[in-house]
Amino acid sequence: MSRPREKRETGEQDLFRSRLDQIINMKHALVRLAQAIDWPVLEERFGAVYSDGPGMPPLPTRLMAGLAILKHTFNLSDEVLCERWVENPYFQYLTGETFFCHTLPFDRSSMTRWRSRMGEERIVALLQESLSIAVKTGAMKPADTRQVIVDTTVQPKNVMFPTDAKRKGLHLRQSYVRVGKLALISHQRYAHAKQFKRANKALRRLKTYLGRTIRDISRQIAGDAGLDALFKWPLYQAATVLEQRQRQRGRKIYSLHAHEVECIGKGKAHMPYEFGVKVSVATTLKRSKGGQFALHAKALPGNPYDGHTLASVIPDMEKTIGNEIDRILADAGYRGHNAPQSHKFRVFTAGQKRRVTPAIKRQMRRRSAVESVIGHIKSEHRMGRNYLAGQQGDALNAILAAAGYNFSLLLRWLKDFLSLLIALLQLRPKSVAA
Repeated sequence: MSRPREKRETGEQDLFRSRLDQIINMKHALVRLAQAIDWPVLEERFGAVYSDGPGMPPLPTRLMAGLAILKHTFNLSDEVLCERWVENPYFQYLTGETFFCHTLPFDRSSMTRWRSRMGEERIVALLQESLSIAVKTGAMKPADTRQVIVDTTVQPKNVMFPTDAKRKGLHLRQSYVRVGKLALISHQRYAHAKQFKRANKALRRLKTYLGRTIRDISRQIAGDAGLDALFKWPLYQAATVLEQRQRQRGRKIYSLHAHEVECIGKGKAHMPYEFGVKVSVATTLKRSKGGQFALHAKALPGNPYDGHTLASVIPDMEKTIGNEIDRILADAGYRGHNAPQSHKFRVFTAGQKRRVTPAIKRQMRRRSAVESVIGHIKSEHRMGRNYLAGQQGDALNAILAAAGYNFSLLLRWLKDFLSLLIALLQLRPKSVAA
């Protein structure tokens, strides 16, 4: 695949159209953010996946990276983002357009393909760029990144009921579409009402229906190599679901379409179990001028113990922020951690007595600051429900949500900083003419 044709500012004029910088407010926060982002650095990082070769060049990096920033900063789906992009000149300016576009210059599916092509290793450049802009604009000091707070949360997956049944020429003795649905509803209602004997009875009825369907299909496809290959994976999934038990060890299937989904219990009264992937989130110990920035986010498949995640999280975090971490604060769930040997005595957990000085004890009161960061990322920047497919989608969504949260803080900081600057200029005494 050939390299993208990157857009450059040329000062080009059009007789019949006005340039965007002539019709928008150049002091708007999105305009100032677009001017602060180092687009050549992003083009170099993302351009590494391309090579010089034949074929139609891909879409410009600034367009695709800008769309990813806008999507998670304003909590928009791909479809809504495309609609907003057509009618918002500030969105178009941030993505590198010179003149106002009345139609989309790309297809919505291009965003999905671009995210998949970049992968977790390169998409982290957007998070790094948000931290770089925070330092460059004075919203955060470089020293703020040396002392961090780490915690984990669950990124729920958008698990939906399977509705893509297809006809393959088989005629079942009974489809169980009607009675199976009624049994499922009964099980859910009995379980919610804590009437577990009735719920288990409905569950046994559902398993009976599933076993009959598996045996019926197996008899009909016997001897047919084509149908056997077609039904091999669905029958394996159905047999696994039928045999798995509540307290069994190892991986279990919770979704037929998203096999990476795990059942994670965080001890929440209102939500005992969540279905998705565990995510590590880190923030600064000290609140910066621009807000409580997120320094790192990483999906942790396999539902590992919190303390056993530091061996991979700490080196990855230092690579992201570009300096060494002096102190890490965590909750009691990180006891018995496996931090690298160089950081073994830099990690402090809640309730720890040894090596805890009065200064560290005061800092531990700030440990809960990461909870508000996690809350904002989940409720306002698309980590509360992940719509991206696969295990790679889990990793990408976590990083993009953290980057979107940082960019929202930067927009607020640029807006407030500009307002303060204007107020100071208005308060300056005017010189009296002689």
